[in-house]
Amino acid sequence: MDFWQPLIIGLLGSFHCMGMCGPIALSLPLKENSLNTKVLSGVLYNLGRVTTYIILGLVFGMLGFGIHIWGIQQWVSIGVGTLMILSVGFPILFHGRKITGGLDHLFSGFKKYFGRFFGFRTYLSTLVIGLLNGLLPCGLVYIALAGALVSTSPLNGALYMMAFGLGTIPALLALSLLGNVVTMTFRRNAQKLIPFLIIMIGVLFVLRGMNLGIPYISPKMEQSSKHNTEQLQKPKCCH
Repeated sequence: MDFWQPLIIGLLGSFHCMGMCGPIALSLPLKENSLNTKVLSGVLYNLGRVTTYIILGLVFGMLGFGIHIWGIQQWVSIGVGTLMILSVGFPILFHGRKITGGLDHLFSGFKKYFGRFFGFRTYLSTLVIGLLNGLLPCGLVYIALAGALVSTSPLNGALYMMAFGLGTIPALLALSLLGNVVTMTFRRNAQKLIPFLIIMIGVLFVLRGMNLGIPYISPKMEQSSKHNTEQLQKPKCCH
């Protein structure tokens, strides 16, 4: 499993995070007794996010392991990549209408509970905010979870999401510590690059599923465990 891909998704996609999660990062109840306590509070928030991503990666990695066992990993990778590419066109196909209203309503109660922790300026509150923030709807996280899904084991899924989360830390930590040094105009312009990032990752997923044997781009996938078991059970005399 190549973990450079989720790291790059996190690093480049963190500009999207600055736009979508910027208000959360800017309003964190950081301890401001000193620079050290402020930095530690910001680090705990981001570690909370990454921890949630790792847990989600374990879950999706287990699903991916089942996909690997059934030998349909290539088709799932192609399907996920195709959906990523098509998702960029959804705003055009639907003439700009929002299709996430149902999700927003579903998470409205969760967001109210989530907001309560902003009233406590403690290390624990920033950690909990990070843990809960990892559960908020986010298109970029969905893309990373798709990568965890086509991994071959729960461990790979967890490591994939960990690499993705670590990639998002520099931008969000800087934003929470430096405030509005990064202007809203810059964040909005940076978000315009996200559709191209999604298409690029989608193409990589499709190429990966095509099993072309190209290192780092479309490496040969391992045979499924089911196929390997059949090979082991085959008597030597039949070779």
